[in-house]
Amino acid sequence: MKFVVLDGYTLNPGDLSWENLEALGQLKVYDRLPRDNAAVLNAVGDAEVVFTNKTVLSKKVIENAPHLKYIGVLATGYNVVDIEAAKARKIVVTNVPGYSTESVAQMTFALLLELTNKVGTHCISVRSGDWVRSKDFCYWLSPLTELSEKTIGIIGYGQIGRAVTRIAIAFGMKVVVYNRTKYNDTENVQFVSLDELFGQADVISLHCPLTPQNERLIRKENIMKMKPGVLLINTARGGLIDENDLGAALNSGKVGGAALDVVSEEPMQSGNPLLNAKNCIITPHIAWAAKASRERLLEIAVNNIAAYLKGEPVNRII
Repeated sequence: MKFVVLDGYTLNPGDLSWENLEALGQLKVYDRLPRDNAAVLNAVGDAEVVFTNKTVLSKKVIENAPHLKYIGVLATGYNVVDIEAAKARKIVVTNVPGYSTESVAQMTFALLLELTNKVGTHCISVRSGDWVRSKDFCYWLSPLTELSEKTIGIIGYGQIGRAVTRIAIAFGMKVVVYNRTKYNDTENVQFVSLDELFGQADVISLHCPLTPQNERLIRKENIMKMKPGVLLINTARGGLIDENDLGAALNSGKVGGAALDVVSEEPMQSGNPLLNAKNCIITPHIAWAAKASRERLLEIAVNNIAAYLKGEPVNRII
């Protein structure tokens, strides 16, 4: 059976091994592909099994790949696959849930701590000689914020939201949560409405999927409900934010700072208004990318296809 990985480089730039996948089928790995249907169709060829991370498998691709039987998404979100087209072709689609929980939760606080303590900014200052020239034994370039007793508002209470909650509580923070489902067995967490969260939170952290209902959730009308100087963290999906509205709120000071690992279009475009916004930290979608996290992803993806080949598919979307 022929296997194709359409965009293997981000998952495995050379520090992991494809051998467990190669043991199950005839494997061809592309580091990356041009973003057009013709290139993707050419790469898929007569393969029965295709793996993709961010390469789009459109309706046109799925309809014109007659041998295709299985799509393995090398991520948790599967919006890169036209699910209706795959369903019409009776193609099995699987994803990889839960692999990056600890990595993303850790990155959430790395971003938050950079906003509150400016470690990178102060290190650059010291290396440029500012401390050597200082008249005092210490100095700081911006206000330093203590997280204890601050309120963090977590939007989305899946595995990552829960992991972020545990860390926040360890920092002595108060936690309010907005989630479609409320849980009664969660200590030290208060479930609130979205408007209540906007009004109470000193820090807002996004951990929900991108859906038509919450697209551009962070937009002007909701930003106006937030506390002055609120801090915003996004390690979920860029489309949750109206980037023009957030840029304006950062530049006006209504939002005190934002730290984002995702943007609406990736790779980031040169005209993105957040590139030059005040107090905005941006990292290139790396929250998931710790080696241990990527190892888990690949292991689960191999287990998914192995289960499918046995006639017992797991982590099945359709």
